[in-house]
Amino acid sequence: MPLVTSKEMFEKAYNGGYAVGAFNVNNMEIVQAITEACREEKAPVILQVSKGARAYANHTYLVKLVEAAVQECPEIPIVLHLDHGPDFETCKACIDGGFTSVMIDGSSKPFEENIELTRRVVEYAHAHGVVVEGELGTLAGIEDEVAVEEGHASYTRPEEVEEFVRRTGVDSLAIAIGTSHGAYKFKPGTNPQLRFDILEEISRRLPGFPIVLHGSSSVPQEYVEMINAHGGAMPGAIGVPEDQLRQAAGLAVCKINIDSDLRLAMTGTIRKFYDEHPDKFDPREYLKPARANIKELVRHKLKNVLGCAGKA
Repeated sequence: MPLVTSKEMFEKAYNGGYAVGAFNVNNMEIVQAITEACREEKAPVILQVSKGARAYANHTYLVKLVEAAVQECPEIPIVLHLDHGPDFETCKACIDGGFTSVMIDGSSKPFEENIELTRRVVEYAHAHGVVVEGELGTLAGIEDEVAVEEGHASYTRPEEVEEFVRRTGVDSLAIAIGTSHGAYKFKPGTNPQLRFDILEEISRRLPGFPIVLHGSSSVPQEYVEMINAHGGAMPGAIGVPEDQLRQAAGLAVCKINIDSDLRLAMTGTIRKFYDEHPDKFDPREYLKPARANIKELVRHKLKNVLGCAGKA
């Protein structure tokens, strides 16, 4: 099965009451862990690449890694997606370079400028058989080169979504309902709550339209504790409760983005390995258990959070 777009994936997810996992990839081990988990759980998957990942690993290397995963896992549908495309040029390069889906993030711009930029990307992408994700509302937090201070975050305004979708022609829409980028999403001692009232109102205004949640890592505490126990310093790292993500997946949310959880699993495992094996220096020896832990984390997400296991 060649790379696919997310169009059919999202139609099935919307009607089936589940979400597709969109996992950020940066290297071979992460690609392997995600796709092996999806193959075993028979789940569709979106492998997404950020601007930072393209700068780190090189566009061509990442595309070839994903193409290798497609060859190794022909049983499952795989989308190659640009996460947080900052401008038309980056989106165009990914469209021309083999991606089947791109996100143009104009959420920091005024409404009219966001529409103009998004529509331009949509016109080019659709002419090349590629789907587009847009965004309304801004998430707090830091991830790669996306950084928004908490005071500058804003919820998506439901009264704007119909006009935005109609005038841009986007295929899916990322919204802000209380998630945030990075591992420090909520303050310790608080009771994290997503704004389901906003999600439900947007769903009412856009019936059948796929919604996306960014910044949706749950920040597994076992990995935070593992990092801290082996020389790290991550006090107060808290993520989105998994039961709330599952609730969102049962509504109009068809794509849930997960990145920080993968980083935590890899970093925690490697820190522990270094601590326990100070004499080791072969990267394969610490990357192998890191890959295994990422794989188990993804399997958990597919079955217990996204609900997409068995949907390939």
